[in-house]
Amino acid sequence: MRASLVTSIGVACTAALVLPLSPSGAMAAPQVPQATQHTGTPAEPGSTQSLPLSAVGSDRSLGAAAEQGVTRRDVSPFSLLGVVWDDADAELHGTVQVRTRAAGSHLWSDWQELETHNHEHGADLGTTEGDSGHTRGSTAPLWVGGSDGVELRVRAAEEDGSGRTHAPLPRGLRLELIDPGEDPQGAQDAQGDSEPVPDTAISPEGSGDWPAPEDAYAPPTRAGTPPGLPGSARSYAGPRPRIISRKGWGADERLREKQLGYSRTVKVAFVHHSATGNNYSCKQAASVLRGIYRYHVKSSGWRDIGYNFAIDKCGNVYEGRAGGVTRPVRGAHTLGFNTNSVGIAVLGTYGGTNPRTAATTAVAKLAAWKLGLHGVNARGKVTLTSGGSGKYGKGRKVRLNAISGHRDGFSTDCPGNRLYGKLSAVRKSAGGYQRR
Repeated sequence: MRASLVTSIGVACTAALVLPLSPSGAMAAPQVPQATQHTGTPAEPGSTQSLPLSAVGSDRSLGAAAEQGVTRRDVSPFSLLGVVWDDADAELHGTVQVRTRAAGSHLWSDWQELETHNHEHGADLGTTEGDSGHTRGSTAPLWVGGSDGVELRVRAAEEDGSGRTHAPLPRGLRLELIDPGEDPQGAQDAQGDSEPVPDTAISPEGSGDWPAPEDAYAPPTRAGTPPGLPGSARSYAGPRPRIISRKGWGADERLREKQLGYSRTVKVAFVHHSATGNNYSCKQAASVLRGIYRYHVKSSGWRDIGYNFAIDKCGNVYEGRAGGVTRPVRGAHTLGFNTNSVGIAVLGTYGGTNPRTAATTAVAKLAAWKLGLHGVNARGKVTLTSGGSGKYGKGRKVRLNAISGHRDGFSTDCPGNRLYGKLSAVRKSAGGYQRR
C-alpha cells in the first residue's frame, strides 16, 4: 500500500485569501477554508493554489460527506486544475464537475467533468518511486485556459438511484489550481539532441548488470542511436523525429527529483491521451505540458512528469520524463507495465473526438524510432511481465502489440475510443518507417 500523504506537497507556503462571489448587497457567503498557495520563485515559474473541499451534504450511514465542493469564488489566475486526495490507493467513486470563469471577464464555462480514475497512470508498486510514500490520489488534470474564478462539486456514486452512496469519498480532497507560468524565451526551439548530465542514476529493479552512469550517458551516435545497441537496432530504427526538449517547453528542473530510473530496454510503446481536454491551441501546448508536469510532481507527488513523451494535436513531439530521449527511462504511465516500456501521451481527450492526422502520424514516427533503437518490430508482438495492474496479476506474462493502447495493460478508457481505433493504422505506418 502506498502511504498516505497528509501534509501539503510543495515548497514554502503562504496563506492566500479566497473571496466568494456574491451579488452587490447580498448576504455574505459562509466562511470557507483558506487556500494554500505554492508560488514559484523567479527560477521556478508557475504556482499552485490548493483549496480544501467543504462538505455539502452527508450520509450518516457512511459517516462521510456524500457531496463536497468549492463554492463559486475569485482566485488567483490559473489555467489547469485537478482534484487530489490523501491516499493514493483510494479510488474516487463518483463524479467531479467544475466550471471556471475566463480571466478578466464575467463569462463562466459550462460544467465540465474530470476523469476520476487516474491512479492507473502511476508508478509501479515495488519500485523506488511507487513505494516512496509521497504519492497522492488524483483525477486527471483538465486544461481550462486562463481563468480567475472556479466552482467545483464532487458527488459520490449512488446505488440503484436509492440515494445511498456506493462508497465514501476519499479523505483530504483538495482542488489544485495550476498556473504553468510564462513560456521561456525561445520556447519550442530547442531539440532533445543532447543527453543530460546525470543526477543520480537508479539501476533497474532487481538487476545487477546495469551499466555505470557514465556509460548510460555516453553521447548518442550521429544517427541518434545509443552506443552499444545491436546492429538490428541501427538497421530498423526509423528516422528520428524532431523532439522539443524539456528546456524547449520550459520544464523547470528544480521541480522534479534528482534521481533517474531506468529499465533494461524498451519493448512496448503505450499510447495515452492526457484527458486534459481539447480546448488548447498548439501555441499553448508547452503551457499545457508545464501544467501537467507541475500537477504530477507538486500535487500528485510523483518523481517527474509521468509520460516519456507527449505529442500535441499539431504533431509536435516533446520530451517528457527526464533521463535522455534515447535511453530506456522508466516512466509512470501504465500501472504494472512501466518497466521496459515507453509512454506516449497525445495531449487532449479522444473518447468522442478524432485525433488529428498530424498527431497520429507523429505517434507512428516516434514509436518507429524509439522501438527501432531496441530492435523491436513496430508491427509485431512482444511479451511483458505484469507488475500488478488490476487487469493482470503480478508476475503474469502478457502478449501485447509493440504499439499498444493504455487499455491493453489496464482496465481503463485511455487513450479514448477514437484514438485507440487509430492504432492499427499507426502500427502499419510505424512498420513502414522502419522499412519492415
